[in-house]
Amino acid sequence: MAGRNRTVVLGLGRAGLATVRYLLGRGEEVAVSEARPEEALRDEERAVCQGLALECGGHSDGFVLDAARIVVGPGVDLGLPVLCRAREKGIPLLGELALAAGRFQAPVIGVTGSNGKTTVTALIGHLLKGCGRRPFVGGNIGTPLLEYFQDPARYDCLVLELSSFQLDLAGEFRPDIGLLLNLSQDHLDRHGTMAAYADAKMKLFAHQKKEDLAVLGGDDPLIMARAGEIRGRLACFGHGPDNQARITGSRVVLTTTEAEEYDLAGSRLDSTVNRLNAAAALLAVRELGCAPEPLARSLRDFQPPEHRMTLVLEHRGVRYVNDSKATNVAAMQAAIESCPGPVMLIAGGLAKGGDFTQLRSLVAERVRKMLVIGEAAAMLAAVFQDLVPVEKSRELAPAVREAVRTARPGETVLLAPGCASFDQFSGYEERGRVFTRLVHQAVQEQERGQ
Repeated sequence: MAGRNRTVVLGLGRAGLATVRYLLGRGEEVAVSEARPEEALRDEERAVCQGLALECGGHSDGFVLDAARIVVGPGVDLGLPVLCRAREKGIPLLGELALAAGRFQAPVIGVTGSNGKTTVTALIGHLLKGCGRRPFVGGNIGTPLLEYFQDPARYDCLVLELSSFQLDLAGEFRPDIGLLLNLSQDHLDRHGTMAAYADAKMKLFAHQKKEDLAVLGGDDPLIMARAGEIRGRLACFGHGPDNQARITGSRVVLTTTEAEEYDLAGSRLDSTVNRLNAAAALLAVRELGCAPEPLARSLRDFQPPEHRMTLVLEHRGVRYVNDSKATNVAAMQAAIESCPGPVMLIAGGLAKGGDFTQLRSLVAERVRKMLVIGEAAAMLAAVFQDLVPVEKSRELAPAVREAVRTARPGETVLLAPGCASFDQFSGYEERGRVFTRLVHQAVQEQERGQ
């Protein structure tokens, strides 16, 4: 059949669009199958797909299975019936990492983990730039990784944030330096079990060679239990004395060669979570030969990405903090623990299969009131309403107004949803922006009212 030499790209979005451009640049025959109706496509998507075989509104067997291979976007459910039938027919399923494997012209740093991977990816890029390097920073953060191939000569290294969804179909992708920061319950709605989720994360190291470096969260028992599966060299970070990047107070001490110290006091990285992030990043950039002096300077001026414990404002003794990126149970826990006083917690959204009952003692100790929103509101109320007052607001706007109205001096109004945002928002970024706007509006209304 005519389509037998073609590659079908399943799912557009940012990564899918970059995949189409990449394949066309290699002279391949490309077809696109997209779940959204045609009228929902953006102008850029229409332009790139012009002249290509394009199916919108679903994924039909006749279109998708008439292919030599299928490139699956990271947001596409691998359990779709059409993909199950593709596997039965022996049609290869590839992700963007598998397409790129073996074609990089510079060292690759791959960063994954349940929490912190965006911050660590951005921090590594920042440190490399501070040392005069020219990194491509992308993957699950901002720029799709296949865009690197549009002009690879611009870059002398790559820093890629990698999700479990991307790693599911990583093929023979091999990072020179791979970082696995932590493992906690996340995306169980897709992976089903923690074991399957951990298996996806461990694919980061599946094709590493003995000379490659694996950077592991040494405080994480789930990670360390699987360290023996890794063929590359190991370097661990954490609080214990055996870690090659050891956290002592506000300092990170590296012992990979001669001992060297990096003092984070007074910087945006001087917090429980970000000290670990800095330790992981330092192991990676020192492996690439970056010198201690410019690294120390760059650590001091790093600004973490938005929506991660971002202070919106302080008003009448109340702190308003946007941690919209806290999309799982462990991230919610870290956010609550980072607040200095009692917490008014706004949580909820689209649950991802995590077990919130493990936070009951923390919520009882640190949270004065919960305002729960989104599809998970009833579930969260059932878990916590016997411990603290819980108000089901469903929407974010009334939750913010209630928080501003009832918060007490010394408290933190904290958006740490513990859930995905897709029931009401396009992503955690939009949720964080809306929260920030609503806080400013509610505070202004409070001032006008008195």
